[in-house]
Amino acid sequence: MSDVTMSSKSTQPLHSINKCGAEETAACCCVDVGTIMDNTDCTASYSRVFENEAQAKETLEALTERARGVESEPCEIKSRMEKVDGGVELNIDFTFSCQAETMIFQLGLR
Repeated sequence: MSDVTMSSKSTQPLHSINKCGAEETAACCCVDVGTIMDNTDCTASYSRVFENEAQAKETLEALTERARGVESEPCEIKSRMEKVDGGVELNIDFTFSCQAETMIFQLGLR
């Protein structure tokens, strides 16, 4: 069976079935979720400079609440605030129990 199909409206080949890697299926080049999400990246990091400490603390509380809404097991949250030129820099690391929770949290911030 050829890996190139012809379109009925064109003489150009359509590459509907491409050569796939070991973790992909030949039918649609779908990738097994385990090759993307292997639980090695469970930390989401956030960094921003705020005008004042009150704004930074407000954001920390809001992001902490969002992380708590996603977690299945307690999320480890490490935050640091330091004064910098122009305000206060807030850095936060959210470490979830699995990569899926990390991705859900990150996508929820978009």
